[in-house]
Amino acid sequence: MTRLNETFPELQHMKTAPSVLYYEGNRALLKRPKISIVGTRRPSQYTKEITYALASKLAMRGVCIVSGAAMGVDALAHKGAGCNHTIAVMANGLDIVYPKVNRHLIENIASEGLVLSQFDEGFKATRWSFVVRNELVVALGDVLIVTQADANSGTMRSVAYAQAMGKPIYVLPHRLGESEGTQQLLRQGSAEAIYDVEAFTAGFGSTKSTCPSDELLEYCTRGVRYEEALARYGERIFEYELEGRIRIENGNVYVA
Repeated sequence: MTRLNETFPELQHMKTAPSVLYYEGNRALLKRPKISIVGTRRPSQYTKEITYALASKLAMRGVCIVSGAAMGVDALAHKGAGCNHTIAVMANGLDIVYPKVNRHLIENIASEGLVLSQFDEGFKATRWSFVVRNELVVALGDVLIVTQADANSGTMRSVAYAQAMGKPIYVLPHRLGESEGTQQLLRQGSAEAIYDVEAFTAGFGSTKSTCPSDELLEYCTRGVRYEEALARYGERIFEYELEGRIRIENGNVYVA
């Protein structure tokens, strides 16, 4: 847990910018183009798939994904980007891992990506610290993507921060009766809908991605047994299949 001794122009539009930031990991990610992705802790299957796809394709274009390491959309955004292309902003001191269910994810981000906090060691997350954390998540991104949110949810507080900062806001189109928070934003003209993931992500970053080669994809290049791949990479196999990066045929795993 190290103190950041730099100033960042992204934070100048915050209502109350943090007086200090602590970090673990690769602080060079702060220099990359960044997009914040947030949303509900209980996403639908549709939201899961599109959140993961958005984060993955943006990371492939050299964009760093910023989120809050919470369950649901946050975790999916981090996983889709890959731990070495994401920033997790915490609502507690960095000596505490919270939520426990995301321990493995948070530890991997600290090792390969970047974990940030404005709270001292020993500070436990509180109701107000999540609100403060959300403002920092929004401030760091060039734009805000909300993939699903209820009308009176904490995610909508993040939207209010983005509006105050003049950040562009993008949302997913949902069916009637779903994600009322983002539906309301569309009705008000306060957000733009993402109708095509490929077309949307093509507007950010570069085709000359700064992402290094993907170890899992290299491993599967010539086709490997499914059991071997699962034993080595665990749930990442399911994530990559969902994203369409790999396919499973006759008990073997291939790069799609």
